[in-house]
Amino acid sequence: MKLRTTIAAVTAVAVGILTAACGGTGGSGSGAGTTLTVYSADGLGTWYEATFARFTEETGINVNLVEAGSGEVVSRVEKEQSNPQADLLVTLPPFIQKAAQLNLLQPSGADTSGIAADQVGLDGSYMPIVDNALSFIANPGANPPPVAWDDLLKPEFKGKLQYSTPGQAGDGTAVLVLLQHLRGKPGALEYLKALQANNVGPSSSTGKLQPKVSNGELLVANGDVQMNLASIKDDGSEFTIFIPAGPGGKRTSISLPYVAGVTAGAPHPDEAKQLLAFLISEDTQKTVAGEALGIPVLESLKDTGAPEPNTPGAVLDGVEVWVPDWDAVLADLDADLAAYQQATGS
Repeated sequence: MKLRTTIAAVTAVAVGILTAACGGTGGSGSGAGTTLTVYSADGLGTWYEATFARFTEETGINVNLVEAGSGEVVSRVEKEQSNPQADLLVTLPPFIQKAAQLNLLQPSGADTSGIAADQVGLDGSYMPIVDNALSFIANPGANPPPVAWDDLLKPEFKGKLQYSTPGQAGDGTAVLVLLQHLRGKPGALEYLKALQANNVGPSSSTGKLQPKVSNGELLVANGDVQMNLASIKDDGSEFTIFIPAGPGGKRTSISLPYVAGVTAGAPHPDEAKQLLAFLISEDTQKTVAGEALGIPVLESLKDTGAPEPNTPGAVLDGVEVWVPDWDAVLADLDADLAAYQQATGS
């Protein structure tokens, strides 16, 4: 499948060069002075800044970050195969599985013990670095606030609701996959066709919907727990986070981790593998809950106590988080996206 993309060659829309001053004071290995390029799905920018600065301080290796939608970053790596630019790719499933299928990744050699084995690609070609789950956000002006999937179909949300596009954004694809799980494929299409009456239009990036909900341009949008919590903390965003309920009030979300892999044509493969190992190390994973507002991927660090306010645990308290077989999702994705586009006219 060739994913649609709006990213232009010059849009390295990059979110700056995140390094310690003058390349850092630590690190004198063979990679010192090197600059790595990371293509990442948006949402982890603040955590990256602090984490990459620590990496630079320790190794002398600088890191440049380019953020875009989940499908866009993979599409860009694919287009650049003849002249690779990215060293590390971070995106959401099933886009990371798609990257592996397209041979855009290479074995990392990283120690993935302590990470759920079914989340790790063959030969360590990819692995989660921050765990996460799908969510929705609502502006305080949504009165009464939506709590169920059926609430999103109400006429008061016409022109005030938007969700990121399946096939382009990881969170948007997760909306489709979760609805298929909850309602079956025909039921999911029926629901999304009805929702189209309220939907503003396509969006390749879920992150771009957050400010629109915060300022009231939109009343409802999809998101993910980590990114939404970080936006409230870092940007002062004014919205509430909710997991839509189905019949009987049962709330179900879908596991949606940020997953990373070293690109097959990485200009600096050894340093990229060093960065990936750093991201899944215990010391770095200990920062995920507090700095990224995500869930650590190391099983030993997952919090099993009472959830603290404004944390993923609090948002997901009482919610069933479904972990799909992403390879199976990917196998049907072309056909499912075609059916979605036909049903919604998008």
